[in-house]
Amino acid sequence: MEKQNTLIWEVTAWEFVFVTVLLAGAAAYLTGRAGAREWQANSTLVVYMVLLAAATRFIHFALFQGSLLSIHYYAVDLIVLLALAFLGKRITRAKQMGTQYSFLYRRSGLLSWEKKA
Repeated sequence: MEKQNTLIWEVTAWEFVFVTVLLAGAAAYLTGRAGAREWQANSTLVVYMVLLAAATRFIHFALFQGSLLSIHYYAVDLIVLLALAFLGKRITRAKQMGTQYSFLYRRSGLLSWEKKA
């Protein structure tokens, strides 16, 4: 397939979705869940996603002839991975607060909890 340099992806859209969103995104989501279960700080999660975004750029480079040292596409990958990682962390944290601290909080949605009256 031919490269489709756009603002979001430099390879084809299918390759971007497969590598960045599905493969690396699933790893980011699970990393966010693990960070929530271990009560780690957000800065730790950011460090992990910086490393995962670098690995994602390498996969684009090695398998699909993407550029390895492109700051723009690295930033795009990093933003997608950070969003999925923090989504996984927030969903897990809302579940934790509703179950582990059920005497104080109840879950009020997928991403939130509220104090009991």
